[in-house]
Amino acid sequence: MPGNSFGEMFRVTTFGESHGPAIGGVVDGVPPGIAICEADIQHDLDRRRTGQSRHTSQRQEPDQIEILSGVFEGRTTGTPIGLLIRNQDARSKDYSDIKDKFRPGHADFTYAKKYGLRDYRGGGRSSARETAVRVAAGAIARKVLGDDVLVRGALVQIGPHGIDPENWDWNEVAKNPFWSPDPACVKKWESYLDGVRKQGSSTGAIIELTASGIPAGLGEPVFDRLDADIAKAMMCIPAVKGVEIGAGFAAAILSGSENADEIAIGEDGQPVFLSNNAGGTLGGISSGQDIVVRFAVKPTSSILTPRRTVTTSGEETEIITKGRHDPCVGIRAVPVGEAMLAMVLADHLLRFRGQCGA
Repeated sequence: MPGNSFGEMFRVTTFGESHGPAIGGVVDGVPPGIAICEADIQHDLDRRRTGQSRHTSQRQEPDQIEILSGVFEGRTTGTPIGLLIRNQDARSKDYSDIKDKFRPGHADFTYAKKYGLRDYRGGGRSSARETAVRVAAGAIARKVLGDDVLVRGALVQIGPHGIDPENWDWNEVAKNPFWSPDPACVKKWESYLDGVRKQGSSTGAIIELTASGIPAGLGEPVFDRLDADIAKAMMCIPAVKGVEIGAGFAAAILSGSENADEIAIGEDGQPVFLSNNAGGTLGGISSGQDIVVRFAVKPTSSILTPRRTVTTSGEETEIITKGRHDPCVGIRAVPVGEAMLAMVLADHLLRFRGQCGA
């Protein structure tokens, strides 16, 4: 099964299934001498964990990280860093009554067509459970980037209800279960999701990420453009269906004079951009401005609302998916998106150093 690795110089390979004994990964390319411990990684994993509010899956996984290799006496050795997270609260019996049915919106059908079989227990390898390892790897990527780089994310829309950008306050993000930068949205989202859950359905979301402190010059022109790799990083997160950088699709309605980010000389005598429609990249290379990314997450496909489907033997039927599922998987996608962005930036930072020696 190819396609389990991501990145070039900062390279992450993951393994494991939702209801297997464990999930884990190997992070290679990390320079030696970087201070890191399990607590540094655990902090980010705790932000992604299920069961922390009624608005996420109630699966109770501690997501306790184990570092198996690549770290000695609190510092990276330059060798591959092995990571392991043991699964402790899988309930495979929740899926026994649908093992012969394809869940609409899930990867059941395509996995069966590709491999001739599938792990029906929570989706197996296709489950978003795998993203816990990405968050762990993202914590290591943040260490590679250093304290001058700040990668953070926020939920800006749930279903049809978006935030008011005028109310944006990063300090509010950690104070509510939705990662909302607009405190006025919290009660609205709570009420909306309670209704969605009672209906046995689910809803989608939009997440916005920002990376500050990125030096100019990261990214490889043409095929490995920084924005192209960021887009891939977001699109390979389960349930993501759209990505935009900077002004994104809104750029299509701007004129050339509106869209072009003018440049002036700042008080320090250095060039400064007067806007950021480009989202921090020009020609696939970082401009030194904030990297700004948004991605859309579809509604969770595991729902209690009956849906038409077919069985593995080709018979039409109906299906409902019991078990513990997120009414809006986009909530927990915030730390996952941060991790993927950090991984791309760490990868391109190391590539820049390798080519340009800086």
